[in-house]
Amino acid sequence: MTIFMSMFIFALIGAISPGPVNIIATGAGANFGFRRALPHVLGASVAYTLIVFLAGIGLNGLLNAFPQIISTLQYIGAAFLLYMSFKIATASPLSDQSETTNRPPSFLEGALSQGLNPKAWLVSMSGVSLFVAANSPTSLYLLIFCLISFTVCFIGVSSWAALGHLIRSFLADRRHQTLFNVVMGLLLCSTVVSIFMNQ
Repeated sequence: MTIFMSMFIFALIGAISPGPVNIIATGAGANFGFRRALPHVLGASVAYTLIVFLAGIGLNGLLNAFPQIISTLQYIGAAFLLYMSFKIATASPLSDQSETTNRPPSFLEGALSQGLNPKAWLVSMSGVSLFVAANSPTSLYLLIFCLISFTVCFIGVSSWAALGHLIRSFLADRRHQTLFNVVMGLLLCSTVVSIFMNQ
């Protein structure tokens, strides 16, 4: 039972800490409401679970053998996150946009923001080596770790979307909303910078 609690705490720390996926979730919750932010939350959670599964079935061996894959992932992920930060920072206040041009991040964008995040891959590989590879039967521990990862990621990213939803009344003022979008865009951009500074 102790190992499952350790899995939960490990996954929670990764899921609740500030990062690109959570910044996008906060912006989506603030601009569109919690319910409309859920596709992003679900996409990010499914993608993270898939990353854990892939790491568990041996992908981390491949990544260790060919570390340039992680480097390539960093550049692709950085480009996508910079694109998302630009979209967030330059978004017009809701009152200025039509419903057709104004939409929350989709399931696919949530999955991509998670799947192209090198931190998600490195954290999942660490978790698999800690909690799956060292225990038997590994398939059972991998399944449990995947379930815990999905649940905790969904809760963690949802919490950020809910936080965004809670500040919606503050964002009723167009100036506040514009400032909020710029700050969220800059924060997301800063996560890209930190990826390369922490190498």
